[in-house]
Amino acid sequence: MSPYMGGSAPAMASQVADGYTLVSAVQLKRLTDPELDLLHAELEKMLRDLRSVAVALDDIPAIQARQRRMTRITGALQQIQMTKSKRRRSA
Repeated sequence: MSPYMGGSAPAMASQVADGYTLVSAVQLKRLTDPELDLLHAELEKMLRDLRSVAVALDDIPAIQARQRRMTRITGALQQIQMTKSKRRRSA
């Protein structure tokens, strides 16, 4: 069974960006360091792709949706980094 919600790191990253899954310390506790690194890389790739998409300045709903996705991804990245730093301190 995959430790990722959704079956794989890219699927979980997509679910986080869409708001279906919230990343918490409890969820990240069961992931190993390589699995955390893979999820971190997938989230960064998704954030980079999202930033590269140009949105019309007069399309307010599209801008808001893009910002919400970016906020969700950034929050998940911060949660992963915090989990990694806690593991390093305790090891």
